[in-house]
Amino acid sequence: MTFQRARSEEQRAVRRQTILATAETMLTEMPVAQLSLNELSRRVGLAKSNVLNYFESREAVLLELVDTETKAWVQDLAEALSTVDPAAPVADRGEQLTAAVVRTLKARPVFCDLISAQASVLEHNISTEMALAFKRATVAQYQRMIEVVAGVLPEVGVEGAGQFISTAALLAGAIWSHACAGPAILAAFEADPSLATLRIEFEPAMTQSLNALLTGLLPR
Repeated sequence: MTFQRARSEEQRAVRRQTILATAETMLTEMPVAQLSLNELSRRVGLAKSNVLNYFESREAVLLELVDTETKAWVQDLAEALSTVDPAAPVADRGEQLTAAVVRTLKARPVFCDLISAQASVLEHNISTEMALAFKRATVAQYQRMIEVVAGVLPEVGVEGAGQFISTAALLAGAIWSHACAGPAILAAFEADPSLATLRIEFEPAMTQSLNALLTGLLPR
């Protein structure tokens, strides 16, 4: 596909969405670390310099996808928790919250891969303007997540819900990166059963960590 020059704001908006959609498709085929601006440009049908007319860097493209994926995940989480009985015991609601967070995250591997690379990779090679736009969008989504968590588990309060969300995001990124081990590490685990204790599976590790987190946040 080869594009002609975008001459209107509508055309520029379409071009931006094409770049984002192409990057998102690529992330279903490869991890964030392997997505290059050269390959993205080739698939979009634009010169690399032209892609940079729409996004200041590869990282800027991926940060916009983080925002898009975050919005979609929050919606997933809200829907998953919509059937929780507010009269159920605290422990039951806490377990349902943890289960919903883990289940909806696991269903979005692209999102998990993006947040695992966010602080160490994606938030570098960007301008202050881009950083401001991204962090402001993050704050808006953070507030929505707090509403969802506090709505299911008001016992933790707004502050506790905020701590739960922020820590859960950090845990998800860290656990996902370890759970998605490279071929050599996976081969090592298969070759030596004694290494099994070092192997991390996303769902059980995340569930255990979030349950422990909630235990500390709930009033005693």
